[in-house]
Amino acid sequence: MKLRIVLADDDYLVRAGVAALLEQVDGLDVVAVAADLPELIALAAQHRPDVVLTDIRMPPDHRDEGVQAARRIRAEQPGTGVLVLSQHAEPAYARDLMAGGAGGTGYLLKERVTHLGELALALESVARGGSVLDPKVVEVLLEGHSSSPLDRLSPREREVLAEMAQGKSNNRIAADLHVTVRAVEKHINAVFAKLGLAEESTISRRVMAVLTFLDEAR
Repeated sequence: MKLRIVLADDDYLVRAGVAALLEQVDGLDVVAVAADLPELIALAAQHRPDVVLTDIRMPPDHRDEGVQAARRIRAEQPGTGVLVLSQHAEPAYARDLMAGGAGGTGYLLKERVTHLGELALALESVARGGSVLDPKVVEVLLEGHSSSPLDRLSPREREVLAEMAQGKSNNRIAADLHVTVRAVEKHINAVFAKLGLAEESTISRRVMAVLTFLDEAR
C-alpha cells in the first residue's frame, strides 16, 4: 500500500516540483497539495493522509504555520505524521514542533528534498510514529550547550544520541558508525542512565532523549 501524502507550500513551482519528485518514488502518493495553512488543515481533514509534508512558513502570516499545522493535525488526527521543511536550521522551531511529543513529527532542511531516498525514509519514519531531526539541526543543538546533562555523555554517547535524534534505528546507527548493534545498545542505555530517564518503553525514552536536546537549546 502506498504512503499517502498531503503536500503544502505557498510557492507553486516548489509544490509542483516536490510533488513530481515524490511521485517518482515507488510507494509514495501525493493525494493533495495546499498553498496556505487553512487549505492544509482542510485537506488533511478531508484526505486523512499517512503523512503531511509542509513548509515551515506559509500564508497567512509567513511565520510558523508549519508548526501550527503540525500541532493541530497531530491533535485531531493522531494517525497522521507531519514532516516540516525549513530553509534554515532553526532549533527554536524544532523545539516548538516537538514540545508536545516528538512521535510522528519531523524537521528537515529543504535541501534534503533533492535526496529522494533520504526524504522518503524520513516520511516513512514519521508516518509510523517516529521522530526525525535534520543532522544540521542536531549539530546546532549540540554546539549550543553548556553545563547541561549532555555534558555527562562521552563523545561516542553524544554521537549515538545525535544519530538517535535523526530517527535512525539501532541497526542503522550501527551501520553508519561502523560498530555492532550490541555496542549501540550499550551506548543508548548509558545515555538513558546519564540523562536520568526512568525505566519506560524504549520508544518513550528515545523521544525523551531527543527532547533533552531541545530543552537545553532554550
